[in-house]
Amino acid sequence: MRQFLKYVLATLVGLVLFAVIGVVVLIGLAYSASRSEKDVVVATNSVLELKLDKPISERENPGSFAAYITGDNAQSTGLDQLKDAIRRAKTDDDIKGIFLNVELVQAGMATLEEVRDALLDFKKSGKFVVAYNDLASEKSYYLASVANKIYLNPQGTLEFNGLSSETYYYKNLFEKAGIEPYIFRVGSFKSAVEPYFRESMSDSARLQTTSFLNSLNNFMLGHVATARGIAPNRIKIISDSMLVHNADDAKQLGLVTDLGYYDQALDYMKGKVGVAKDKKLSMISLDRYAKSQDEEGDASGNRIAVVYAEGDIVTGKGGDDNIGSTRFAEAIRKARLDDKVKAVVLRVNSPGGSSLASDIIYREVALTKKVKPVICSMSDVAASGGYFIAMACDTIVAHPNTITGSIGVFGVLPNIQPLLRDKLGVTTDRVTTGKFSDLPTITRPLTAFEKQQLQKEVDRIYADFTTKAAQGRHMPVERLRRLASGRVWSGEEAKARGLVDVLGSFDDAMRIAARRANLKTDEYKVQYLPKQDANPFLALFNSFGEEARLRMIKQEMGPMYPMYEQYKKLTQMQGVQARLPFELSIQ
Repeated sequence: MRQFLKYVLATLVGLVLFAVIGVVVLIGLAYSASRSEKDVVVATNSVLELKLDKPISERENPGSFAAYITGDNAQSTGLDQLKDAIRRAKTDDDIKGIFLNVELVQAGMATLEEVRDALLDFKKSGKFVVAYNDLASEKSYYLASVANKIYLNPQGTLEFNGLSSETYYYKNLFEKAGIEPYIFRVGSFKSAVEPYFRESMSDSARLQTTSFLNSLNNFMLGHVATARGIAPNRIKIISDSMLVHNADDAKQLGLVTDLGYYDQALDYMKGKVGVAKDKKLSMISLDRYAKSQDEEGDASGNRIAVVYAEGDIVTGKGGDDNIGSTRFAEAIRKARLDDKVKAVVLRVNSPGGSSLASDIIYREVALTKKVKPVICSMSDVAASGGYFIAMACDTIVAHPNTITGSIGVFGVLPNIQPLLRDKLGVTTDRVTTGKFSDLPTITRPLTAFEKQQLQKEVDRIYADFTTKAAQGRHMPVERLRRLASGRVWSGEEAKARGLVDVLGSFDDAMRIAARRANLKTDEYKVQYLPKQDANPFLALFNSFGEEARLRMIKQEMGPMYPMYEQYKKLTQMQGVQARLPFELSIQ
């Protein structure tokens, strides 16, 4: 029997080793295949297809193990990759036009503006842009509106009725569950905590949301009017009165040029490039086109470092989807100490997060500013903690439709004693060495003195935030605090109030940085920080299981998943928060 078990064990070990070796070989083959695709050749008379069916992030995120196996090398489309492809296609003789195949684009308003501007610049070459939609959301149409030809499926729909923002409120849920939230905040507009103790928006929250949402909407409508040659007043009436109900309405009102199917859009492009209708149109995807470019050398002694700060701001190292204070402080420090780096551009796309983490990053920005130019480029959102890390920069560049400001802080500490005792039948008891040894605690009510002390700490952090912001903006702190109180502004509103310096794009920020460093366009290379690790072995162990878990949760929770995400973020908040006053989702 012992001999038999020995053979069985040896067999099992062999099978395990074989499986491990097989996985390693599979990863190696997939990775090698992805690397060899860098030799992609662009055929003559090609059309660059921009099928934006993934979220658009600031940078292309390294793919997971599953992505390497399927050949889909990224979980998102990088804005940098997208703009670079459009810019290259403008002067690429093999690319004759761009096919914009977008339905439900997943991007913020400022990101869309960056892509839209790149497409407008592409059109200056005389090449065509054709857009096709079966269904077009408001954001998708805004992007498509720049096209020479806009095809809409005859049975399709186009959403063109303005922007909206919806907030979930949890007061009644907390009462039913037996959770008592203690709220500590500064500023009447710091409404991030309102969902925990209100059933609807406060007057101040409604005022600021109405203000910046209308600013974004008017900016968008103005650009659509220009692109489609429709009077601004008329385009506003079309939107506000929801005159577009179907494809025929969209065509009649001049929002699209043609009602047609996908094959008809292809036939039109075949005619533009001189290909017979019965022949195949040569189209190259964004991913393959990006791989067709030879990797640039790094021989230049001059560099501009671009530090991408995207996601929630958290303490510690963080991950690829957030801004870890340790990781980003090190990245900025590296740029400061590198003599080859002549200027830094801090690209911020963040609703904020931990006030402590924000201050750690702010400190590194302030130190870097003393030795070389530091320019901030605000993307979709640079609010609260996102503004905190930006305010030490020499110059702040924001899009007109950036969401920024929200200079304020808050803290939330729930008391779940009623939930445990009354709903679950669980009680707690404790032993302490001092009167306040168990503070902070979530299993008993706070005393009046404890509440007072926690509020004092929030007040202190707010005073520090506003003082540093006033210093960075070169204005009296009293004036800065009148603009603060947690209020959110659009980029246009923030510019009018001195919270940002320039209305412009990432490219504008790069030009300012180069000018401040006395560099011409051909005199520097761009260094991207923090460095990303696209190693498929790490992807296997770090993201494969996480992806599967999230897919299961999404499938089980369905439309309730956004609430789970909100809960997850709430449980991850540590310490006082400098965060956007709500989970902003503009539709």
